[in-house]
Amino acid sequence: MLAITFAVALAFASQQAELQELRLHDGSVIYGTIVESDDQHVRFRTSRGVELDVARSEIASMKPATGEIVAGEYQPPDPNATRLLFAPTARSLRRGDGYIGVFEVSMPFVQVGITDRFSIGAGTPLVFGFDESQRPFWITPKFQFLDRPRVKAAAGVMHIVAPEVGSIGIGYGVVTVGRPDRAVTIGTGVGYRNHDGDGGAMAIVMLGGERTVRRGIKLITENYAWSGGDGVVSGAVRFFGDRLSADLGVAIPIGVEALVAVPIVNIMWTF
Repeated sequence: MLAITFAVALAFASQQAELQELRLHDGSVIYGTIVESDDQHVRFRTSRGVELDVARSEIASMKPATGEIVAGEYQPPDPNATRLLFAPTARSLRRGDGYIGVFEVSMPFVQVGITDRFSIGAGTPLVFGFDESQRPFWITPKFQFLDRPRVKAAAGVMHIVAPEVGSIGIGYGVVTVGRPDRAVTIGTGVGYRNHDGDGGAMAIVMLGGERTVRRGIKLITENYAWSGGDGVVSGAVRFFGDRLSADLGVAIPIGVEALVAVPIVNIMWTF
């Protein structure tokens, strides 16, 4: 009986300590934890450690917060956390969640969570010549097979159907280590092509990183190396709010004769 009582008390304490988002009828939003509550009042400890006694009648809503407290300040989550710049992280969309985005202003895409572990998406270029029968499109299934607080792993495919060149794509596996505001993602994959019965494969390695530097701003890097020693290095700044994010950066190919810098402009909206 004592063990059961202790377990219930521990579970209650854990629930009480969960980070909450408290919205008041006057429009104020406060982040912190519940100290105690009853039918009339809620005693609330803010992220700065200040305790407030709030009447229930003043509360518009109270729910678990999705961000984190960093150095006493609430940091909202990155709404585009399942991707770096182009490559996926090992984080997964929840069932029913999704995003619509545009790579480089001209390549729209959509991804939807079918379950908490499996998502699928598709896309096609906005502009592609004059023969619509030759328009390429891609599909992007992804499955997360490991979900731990600091370590996640997933596998997937970006499969492109291009009538002029056949089927091409990349099969990959990725591991993301770290917290939502700072993490490293390592990926390996095999690029393949199949056209008129001719096949081919190419090994690819990816190393990426992300770091939130202040509220709504994250630094991201995504770097590739593949067979033959060529590759790409890239970096960008992500600006984000509750649902919208925008990446602005540059990518530089390695192994080419002339130095080329390709701008990166990505926009994404979650739903």
